[in-house]
Amino acid sequence: MGQYKYAVYLDDNFHYMDEDERHKLGEFDDCAAAIAACEQIVDEFLLPNRGQCEDLFATYLMFGDDPFILTDDPNCKFSARDYARERVRVLAEGP
Repeated sequence: MGQYKYAVYLDDNFHYMDEDERHKLGEFDDCAAAIAACEQIVDEFLLPNRGQCEDLFATYLMFGDDPFILTDDPNCKFSARDYARERVRVLAEGP
């Protein structure tokens, strides 16, 4: 076991800043696993909605889940907004 724990939480973008809508996804033993869980949450919104809306990124910002990591590890960083922006760009380029 590493020296840090990584807790992943989800905020609901539709209920921005409403902590009553926040829930804990789980705890992970390493940063990579926590980041992978966050990326999966964002992808679970983006992939099915690809081609279904005019501006996928704006739709994500309004209605998608916003995963984040709580940890004491200063080197573990994840931004759902940045990840979603990049994924939308990649998805727009096609296969």
